Amino acid sequence: MVHVLSSRTLLRPTDPERSRAFYGGRLGLAVYREFGTGPERGTVYFLGGGFLELSGRSDAPPSPAVRLWLQVEDVAAAHAELVDRGVEILRPPQREPWGLVEMWIADPDGTRIVLVEVPADHPLRHRPGI
Repeated sequence: MVHVLSSRTLLRPTDPERSRAFYGGRLGLAVYREFGTGPERGTVYFLGGGFLELSGRSDAPPSPAVRLWLQVEDVAAAHAELVDRGVEILRPPQREPWGLVEMWIADPDGTRIVLVEVPADHPLRHRPGI
């Protein structure tokens, strides 16, 4: 078995500056570290229990199969804050049949991001035997 010590998701944006403005400015993610110089320098953001790294440049947007799932405490509050920051909301918050409250946005390259709230009555909040 591989013993994983840490993890991060790597994105190669088509326009690194625009993506840094989105993730750091509009979403307000805190910077963990930066490396390199120039417009294609790397920026690593805190992302809950992991990290999101923007580095390098891609000629094409990422595959539509790539998605980011971000759990937040309050999706309605996140919705209001992101609207105030000018983030386009693809789908406003709604409770899904599986019980989570989800809202959809996308980064400048079209990478879909789902913001998820786990309601107090959801099974993910109740771990038997713990």
